[in-house]
Amino acid sequence: MKIDIHAIPEPLLDFGHGRTGVEPRRVLAQSREAGAEIGKLKLALVGPETEVRLTKAWLEGMARFRPARESNASRYRDWPGWRKALGVDVVIEKRFIRTLTDAQVELGLQRAGDGPGFDAFVQLFQDKIQALFGDDRPDCVIVCLPEAVGDLRVENPGLTHTEREALRRLQAEEEGDQLSLFAPTPEELKAAEDLRMQADELLFRTFYRALKARVMDHPNPIPLQVIRRDTIERADDKGQSHATRAWHMGVSLLYKSGRTPWRPADLPANTCFVGISFHYLKRRSGGLVYASLAQAISTEFEPFALSGAAIDQDQRRDRRPYLNEEQARGLLDDILREYEARAGVSPDRIVFHKTSAYEPEEIAGFQQAAAGRVASCELVWLRPTSFRLVRKGQQEPWRGTLCTVGDENYLFTMGFMRWWREYPGPHIPAPVEIGSALATDLRERAREILALTKMNWNSSEGVSRYPVTLSFARKVGEIMAELPEGKAPNPSYRFYM
Repeated sequence: MKIDIHAIPEPLLDFGHGRTGVEPRRVLAQSREAGAEIGKLKLALVGPETEVRLTKAWLEGMARFRPARESNASRYRDWPGWRKALGVDVVIEKRFIRTLTDAQVELGLQRAGDGPGFDAFVQLFQDKIQALFGDDRPDCVIVCLPEAVGDLRVENPGLTHTEREALRRLQAEEEGDQLSLFAPTPEELKAAEDLRMQADELLFRTFYRALKARVMDHPNPIPLQVIRRDTIERADDKGQSHATRAWHMGVSLLYKSGRTPWRPADLPANTCFVGISFHYLKRRSGGLVYASLAQAISTEFEPFALSGAAIDQDQRRDRRPYLNEEQARGLLDDILREYEARAGVSPDRIVFHKTSAYEPEEIAGFQQAAAGRVASCELVWLRPTSFRLVRKGQQEPWRGTLCTVGDENYLFTMGFMRWWREYPGPHIPAPVEIGSALATDLRERAREILALTKMNWNSSEGVSRYPVTLSFARKVGEIMAELPEGKAPNPSYRFYM
């Protein structure tokens, strides 16, 4: 059997003003041009009085230098302050602060155990947030939560006993499928969960998920960022240092404020990358269905999400839902319309990502919709695998290693990172298996997937296990369970981070 191992060069990131590099913190921490304009990041704070006061002090303290306390200086960079790191000053005006009393929050928690009490508690925060949605508005709303509120979740009272039992059976079925792949470590099991549907999204309602859904349903919303007490009070010797937490929070807030900290430098122009995913949904008219979603990514504009058709529970093969020909054709029609509205032109290529093999109906529907409108339509799949590769010597396989064994292709999106001089994980890295329903250059598709794993602005590290086409899906699916029936999700990625 032929075995081929190829090292894909680490994709470059573009930070603007001619700055490129492979790792965000290293490039962002470099000296800026003399006289470069400093922007303003206007933040609002909403939450209990104590939490708001502590969070305000922590954010304003990020204007100053904070040393990284971790041992690997190549990976963990000192936080140089808002201006030097991200080119902004943080502004928290008194008129953008909305507080609740500790008594209001305590009473809300006591009554949140049932449906009406939970909704009333969410509404309490929602009213404070929506009061900020005027013409003169902040860039992002910080929701300051005590741990008890951040952890709050209740059983979904909208489910019947039959529906609840059906979801639990499906959940056990899916977990069994994941466990059959390999004897996973906790890290691997968590990573695998990112690529599958979650019955928990319907079985339970969480406070932050419900609040996000309510707020983004407003006609003129502002992105939210939660800060919990543990983030601002954790000692440097308890996990991430103050500097590392500042980097992550700073990059996330910059993106949610409408700026893009970096973009992939190596992806082809006018190409639309689309992730297809499925989630559980309950119709108010009765019955559980699958909701189909598309997450579209391009170098020309920010990621956006579109909802597709609702799919009956029995439309499955090998226990996995799929799109029929009409549904696949309709979904791609919607994607192309949205792309053309944003870019002004049709894409030259469209590349689909999916976590299961494409059914014949999906292939036919996508090809029909693309015919005459897109020059190339490629159907790529990715899935977890039990495959392992051990290098001779001390180092783990490098990130970007593509190992071909016969007709099977394994891509290491996580592995030893030369620019950090370490592998950021406790176990042997697990690759994803990649393949295609149509003839394509899988080495080039692997290179694109690797670049798309760097479009996670919720972290300053610049790498993820899965491409944003698929990791975006999980976040949208969590919110969809809270949306009114027939309501399309807000398309902007900024509202789901």
